[in-house]
Amino acid sequence: MTPSPKRVGTKQILPKRGRKAARAVQVLGLLREQYGPLVWRRRHEPVDELVVTILSQHTSDRNAERAYQVLRQTFSDWDSVADADLTRIEEAIRNAGLARQKAPRIRGTLRQVRELRGSFDLEFLHELPLAEAKQWLRRLPGVGPKTAAVLLCFAMGMPAMPVDTHVYRVARRLGLIGLKVSVERAHDLLEAAVPRGQVYAFHVYLITHGRQVCKARCPRCSECALRLVCPSNLV
Repeated sequence: MTPSPKRVGTKQILPKRGRKAARAVQVLGLLREQYGPLVWRRRHEPVDELVVTILSQHTSDRNAERAYQVLRQTFSDWDSVADADLTRIEEAIRNAGLARQKAPRIRGTLRQVRELRGSFDLEFLHELPLAEAKQWLRRLPGVGPKTAAVLLCFAMGMPAMPVDTHVYRVARRLGLIGLKVSVERAHDLLEAAVPRGQVYAFHVYLITHGRQVCKARCPRCSECALRLVCPSNLV
């Protein structure tokens, strides 16, 4: 819920958290006009999304997807990956880079999921409160706040906010999070500011906007749909 405003003289002043929530809603509306409406669609099955997200760490989505496809072609099922030698997994995922680090994470994660659940079915997460679902995933090897949020958002349609470099940069420039807020803390703060049903759209909009307009170097402020509401507008 948005905190109640305080009245000072004839003006109503929203508490700081309420102002950020109001700005987030405003940003959503402007970016929806810019990029069009978004409808959530499952990208991968949950365990597949988990593996793809581990592969995407410190590389591009394209490289991660290529490595995922080779991995699925190399092994008949996830049991085979969980029981494989690390060298075989490394060879299959080399397109994603850092194969020696990612192979044990993938194998360890699959083994732990199988041990805890007796299968690789993660649909049960949808029945848990968001905080509990995150907590369960964070127990797995190599799963941090971003990986957990990506799985819950993209594979389960839950209101978890993945914060990548684009989301983090744009949210800071917009004043939705403070300049000293860590990436890990940003997940919770942005989730609280964005309406629950719009978390997926907000995430995708900020990534798109960060790639196309609000770039790390030389942001295109004069062309930005948010220039009138952005406190960092350089124009």
